[in-house]
Amino acid sequence: MGRVSWQDLPGAIRSWARDVLGAPVTAAASQGEGFSPGAASRLTLSDGRRAFLKAVSSAANPHSPDLHRREAAVTAALPAAAGAPRLLGSYDDGDWVALLLTDVDGRHPAQPWQLPDLGRVISALDRLHDELTPAPAGLRPVSEQDPPTFTGWRQLAGAGGSAVTAGGPGGLDDWSARNLAGLADLESRWAAAAEGDTLLHFDVRADNVLLTAGGVVFVDWPWACAGAPWVDLVLFAPSVAMQGGPQPEWVLASSRAGAAADAESVAPVVAAVAGFFTWQALRPAPPGLPGLRAFQRAQGKPARAWLRRLTGWS
Repeated sequence: MGRVSWQDLPGAIRSWARDVLGAPVTAAASQGEGFSPGAASRLTLSDGRRAFLKAVSSAANPHSPDLHRREAAVTAALPAAAGAPRLLGSYDDGDWVALLLTDVDGRHPAQPWQLPDLGRVISALDRLHDELTPAPAGLRPVSEQDPPTFTGWRQLAGAGGSAVTAGGPGGLDDWSARNLAGLADLESRWAAAAEGDTLLHFDVRADNVLLTAGGVVFVDWPWACAGAPWVDLVLFAPSVAMQGGPQPEWVLASSRAGAAADAESVAPVVAAVAGFFTWQALRPAPPGLPGLRAFQRAQGKPARAWLRRLTGWS
């Protein structure tokens, strides 16, 4: 399923957007990055102003509206120091959920990753974490992310059968199957290792980053939480390697927070990330998101390789 265009949105949403923005929309450019099955459009208004609209229905994916609801709440609470797009308004009729945000005049990082772009993003994360420690009040701790999020190895250890068949189609790779019990145990310690009081984006990757003339803007904040600052780097690193950039160790070492992180704390979080991608990649594609499993599978490979190097397990 592709993006929903501005013209294909329900009339009630288009009328709401016009009322919130105070001017008619004269042009709408659909944006192709990301995985939402809904609309993501840069709007141009009759008075020359710009805004960004995102909208999704439960018919496209039953879980996506809740992510938009969460993003609306988080974005409204973020301080200016986060540099995130500002929430202009939200719409919710129980089926469709829509957000209007300030538009960002920027570009996504070049793919494959180029070191100047990557350096800018890592430096911006360090500055963001410096500015937002302690995290804004009311932001949930990292340990309270959705319960199944980082239980991949434990889910697989309890599944048995074809899900854990080493080397089989739709099964685990040999190394993961051989070390599954140890991986599940290591993963179980991730939340305690990731504790902290820094604002985390918790979903940094190229399609959630915009490079502007003045800096770097992180967009799409539904997963924001409070934790150790290096956690954002651990979650980011597998996507960098998958998209042609350096290995995860380089990404972590290039960050001030990452370089200072304790290896014994990093390993359980890497295990949790690798388990998440591995488990998710073996599941059926969710409604409206046909490319998501392949994207997760591609990140799981460098995440597992990193974990193998960290543990030294054969």
